[in-house]
Formats: sequence, C-alpha cells, structure tokens
Amino acid sequence: MILVVEHESTCPPALFGDGLASFGIGSQIVRPYRGDRLPEDLDEYAGLVVLGGEMAAWDDEVAPWLPAVRALMSRAVSDRVPTLGICLGAQLLALACGGEVVRGSAGFEIGVTTVTALPEADADPYFGVIGDRLGSAQWPVRHFHGDAITVLPPGAELLVTGKVYPHQGFRVGENAWAVQYHPEVPDDGFGEWVVKGAASNGLPADPQAVMAQVHATQQIQAQTSLAHAAAFAAQLG
Repeated sequence: MILVVEHESTCPPALFGDGLASFGIGSQIVRPYRGDRLPEDLDEYAGLVVLGGEMAAWDDEVAPWLPAVRALMSRAVSDRVPTLGICLGAQLLALACGGEVVRGSAGFEIGVTTVTALPEADADPYFGVIGDRLGSAQWPVRHFHGDAITVLPPGAELLVTGKVYPHQGFRVGENAWAVQYHPEVPDDGFGEWVVKGAASNGLPADPQAVMAQVHATQQIQAQTSLAHAAAFAAQLG
C-alpha cells in the first residue's frame, strides 16, 4: 500500500493510479483540502506519491497543509521510502530538500511538449525503466504550470530536461523522483484545467489548439502513464 497526497479534486491520480492498480499496487488517498490529516511518518506505507495542484509550492496560507507535506517528503527521502512528486509534487520535493522554486520566467507552460531523458537516465532505476518501456529517450508530455524549479536540491541529479523549463525530471537521494509534467492526467481532466484556466487567467490563449494537441497524444499519454506506473511499482519490490 502506498500513500497518495491529493491537493484538489481536479488533480486525482487518474491514469497513474489505474496503472499502479494494474500492477497490484494499492493506494490510500489522503485529501487534506477536505480535512484529512497527513501521517507523521510512512512506517505503514511502501511508498509516497504527491500530486499536482494550482497552488504554489510555498502557498502555505492558501493550502495550510503544505508544510506537513514538505516535511513528509523530506522524511521519505531520509528514510529511503520510494517517492514520486508530480508537478506541484515535484516542486514541493525540491523545496523540502533545499532547492528553489519561483514563478516561471518563461510564463505558463501549457499543452504538449517533448521532454528528453539525459544519458544518465539510462542507469537510473526509475527513468531507465520509463525509457525502456517507451523505447525512446524522448516522449511527449502534458504540462500545466506557471511555477518552475530553478535550483535542484543539493546532491539531486537532473535526468530529464525540456526546452522551456529544464528541470523536468530528477532524483533526490536514492529513492525519490519528481516530474514537472503530468503523466497521470487524461484528456477530460486536462480539458477541465484548460476551461478553468481560461476562465480565471485568460490562459491558454487558444484552448482549442491546446486540446487538439492533447487529443492527438491520447495513445502516447496512456503509454507514458503506464510506463511511469511500472517504473514506480518496480521500486516497491
């Protein structure tokens, strides 16, 4: 059983959770935005996954549970508990371990872009599995973020990069990984984000063009999500 931290109802584990279930991995989802309490340690869990959300990684007043999430992620790294941070989760892992996260200088990254696994990723127990399953060092991914990791934590290793924001995938310690993109979100979930973003921020400028990209990559998104789930399941023994 792994623990999954969900920050809002529109960012569930979705495809990634389905993938884990297909490998026999059970998940307990904790929803602190609904009043669920986070555990102080992970002694009862085989792994930790922290999902995305529209708040910033430092938005403790908006999301008062974030300090507890960062503390839990830091403890997971120290205790070598397999951990994965997705988008906001990646940024929280960076902050928890001494990195830096700021408003992205290139603005919002929304839609489908291609990320590239660096040569060092081949030997990584997480990203190496993903590359092997996808059969490529490059794969299209779905982005929806305006904040960016600018400095990785001490000792962290950058393993996947991108053109807009370079810190797309990294490892902290021996058993904690993070991705800035969203391997978990299906087409309809991404569509909710686009509608909500367009209504609140005037972004993206062309929602139809963004969703055309998303629909065109439906099959590879399913493959990418399953590859990420397989890689994480492999860390759980």
